[in-house]
Amino acid sequence: MNMRNAEGYFDPTASIALHNADREARAKAYRPLICIASPYAGDVERNTARARAYCRFAVDRGCIPLAPHLIFPQFLNDGDEAERALGLWFARILLTKCDELWVFGETISPGMAAEIAKANRRGIPTRFFTEDCEEVRR
Repeated sequence: MNMRNAEGYFDPTASIALHNADREARAKAYRPLICIASPYAGDVERNTARARAYCRFAVDRGCIPLAPHLIFPQFLNDGDEAERALGLWFARILLTKCDELWVFGETISPGMAAEIAKANRRGIPTRFFTEDCEEVRR
């Protein structure tokens, strides 16, 4: 941080003010990374649309959503047991990078249960929501 003014005289006031303003701007720009968990298998088309809506819900609340079940089926075969297991493992790895886990819907799939258990072991806060994005206590 340069503490001198345009003429070269020591003048910390402006430098400190600019530094503080920059720090405040960065703090306001922070968005927590949220892992989105919701059912995928079964009615894949409906569940994919719902997962997209849950991601939008997170964005509208100032968060960065991460929905592994929307990403990995793009290139991993969910019908192949080995590739499905690999995708679920990838999802649990990504979960450890997140600030929170948000679980949507009343149905908890085995993959979602594994994510909830991992979050609990890692001390990652977990929040539960209905399909209509209303938070519920568990």
